[in-house]
Amino acid sequence: QVQLVESGGGLVQPGGSLRLSCTASGSISSINTMKWYRQAPGKERELVATVTSDGSTNVAESMKGRFTASRDNVKKTVYLQLNSLTPEDTAVYYCNALIRRPGTAYHVNYWGQGTQVTVSS
Repeated sequence: QVQLVESGGGLVQPGGSLRLSCTASGSISSINTMKWYRQAPGKERELVATVTSDGSTNVAESMKGRFTASRDNVKKTVYLQLNSLTPEDTAVYYCNALIRRPGTAYHVNYWGQGTQVTVSS
């Protein structure tokens, strides 16, 4: 099977930083775009950042300058660096990826289980 597992979440004070990781594993032929989403209590899931297979990144406008995304194709891992965190950043952060398995001609959407980020004093 294909799995996406996030890590790095936790409790931080306002102004603090966290580094999230998401690693893909299993039978994988190729990985296309990888993305980070987040969902706060009572709110819809929103796109945080996108990283293409060649490493091109795009961070949501409201988070640009505080958050950065990157990926390591050898490790099959995407990262999200969270800086200058505020209580409004509190949410579950999810990893998403388009992955093609061996013997198939198409990519399938996969989601991780999410990692909790809590910003509080």
